[in-house]
Amino acid sequence: MAARYGLPPIAVPRPALAAALAASLPPEALRHGTAVTAVDNAAGRPIVRTEAGPDLPADLVVAADGIHSPLRRTYFPSHPGLHYLGETAWRTLVDAPDLRIPAMSETWGRGERFGVTPLSDGRFYLYATAVVPAGTRSAAPRAELLRRFGSWHDPIPALLERVGRLDSADVLQNDLYDLAAPLPSLHHGRIAWVGDAAHAMAPNLGQGGCQAIEDAVVLAHLLPAGDGGDSSDTIPGALAAYTAARRDRTHAVRVRARRVGRLGAIRNPLAAAARDFAVRATPGNLALRGMDDLFNGFRLPG
Repeated sequence: MAARYGLPPIAVPRPALAAALAASLPPEALRHGTAVTAVDNAAGRPIVRTEAGPDLPADLVVAADGIHSPLRRTYFPSHPGLHYLGETAWRTLVDAPDLRIPAMSETWGRGERFGVTPLSDGRFYLYATAVVPAGTRSAAPRAELLRRFGSWHDPIPALLERVGRLDSADVLQNDLYDLAAPLPSLHHGRIAWVGDAAHAMAPNLGQGGCQAIEDAVVLAHLLPAGDGGDSSDTIPGALAAYTAARRDRTHAVRVRARRVGRLGAIRNPLAAAARDFAVRATPGNLALRGMDDLFNGFRLPG
């Protein structure tokens, strides 16, 4: 990938990314722990209602309120919402500086997958999926992971042995959902949606956070620079251009991520064997070529 795209894949823990972004802002720009209860967009300029008050008038509201976005439900009430992908996922971080695992990997079984991503500080990000009914939970996630994956190939058992024994604290479990259909628009009035709030997708291509970053870059590129003049009249046009630039691309990535997940979730032994044969028979350069639209397909509008 480094040879084809100029850079290798880079895995960054989200707390580190959030801290780096926050550190680049002036302290007064952030209000931590301020719960937003509603955004009134009816009078032409948004009014942000907060739990503690006072109301905050705004030229623009960027809704990054996640996969269960309350603002998305409020402003797109007829949208079908989320679609369960048929799988649950476990995620955890482990310290294993003595294990030499140089590259990311993902192993497919029948209805189960296990991924390993090395981080730069000697830790590993682990994730696993299994086809189960929505809401299926185990009281002991670590034991469940060992039961499902403890006999898989090295280094999976060794990594699972490093998972902390405080199961509920050390292993996250979330059922996998994406949007059942694209939003009709990524903006409404002076509200713009980004990330999972705009286009929640399966994690199978590792593009959820990446597409959110692309959203932010495009939105910042299109919005007025804030040079002290009254540029708020240009915001509606900028948001229309944002929807035009991002809606089709994120929809295509969302659909593709769902299809990859269906391949990885195959449980039928014959179908899984055919899938595995097809993957092994595909030349590496051909497989990489199929990723060009993800890694070379991003362009700033204009």
